[in-house]
Amino acid sequence: MMLNKLYRRCFCSCSPFPSHQPWLFVGLGNPGNKYQGTRHNVGFEMIDAFAESQGIPMDTVHCKAIFGKGFIGDTPVFLAKPQTYMNLSGESAGPLAAYYKLPLNRVIVFHDDMDLPCGVLRLHDKGGHHSHNGLKSVIYHFRGNRQFPRLRIGIGRPPGQMDPKAFLLQRFNATARERIDVALKEGVGALKLLLSKGLSETSRCFNKEQKYKHIRLQTMPP
Repeated sequence: MMLNKLYRRCFCSCSPFPSHQPWLFVGLGNPGNKYQGTRHNVGFEMIDAFAESQGIPMDTVHCKAIFGKGFIGDTPVFLAKPQTYMNLSGESAGPLAAYYKLPLNRVIVFHDDMDLPCGVLRLHDKGGHHSHNGLKSVIYHFRGNRQFPRLRIGIGRPPGQMDPKAFLLQRFNATARERIDVALKEGVGALKLLLSKGLSETSRCFNKEQKYKHIRLQTMPP
C-alpha cells in the first residue's frame, strides 16, 4: 500500500527542475553467465560500457538491480541492471524510480530491438513496448505510463524461420559482434551528450546520424 502511494506521488512525466536533477539509466537483460553476450542482453552491455567510460563502479545491489552511481559534470547519474530476469524488469525499475522520486522523463531504458538492423540505435522520448516483455514489465510498474525515454539497440531479425526466442538468447556472430561494439561506443557518446545538451537536441542529432547508418546496414545480414 505504501509503495503504491509512493508510485502515484512520484510517477509524473515531467520534471519541474530539469537542470541538475538526476538521471536513472536502466539496462534490460538477463542475469548470469548463461546469458552474457546474448542479443537480449545488449541493454546490460550499454550500462557496462557507459559505466566503464565514466569510471562508475557497478558494485552494489539496490532494488533488485546491480547498481552504480556517479556524477557526470554536475549531474548525478544512477545506473541499474535489474537482476529479476527480463520479463520482470519493472520489479526493479519501478521501485528505483520511486525511491529517487524521479519523474519518468529522467529515466531512460536501454533495450534490444529486432525492428532495427544490428548495430543501429535510436533515442526516443517515449513509446510503446512493441511486444518486448521487458518493456511491458517496466510500463506495468510505471503504472501504465509510457512517457519515458528509451535507447533502442538494434539486433536485427532472426534468419529464415528461426524462432525469435532462440534468436534473442543466441550470442552474436563475429560480424554482428563488431557492429554491436561500435554501437556501444556510439551510445555512450550519445548519453554523454544527453547529459549536457538534453534529450530533445541529442535525439534529433543522434537519430539523424543513425538514420544514415540504418540505410547502409538494412540490407546486410544480422
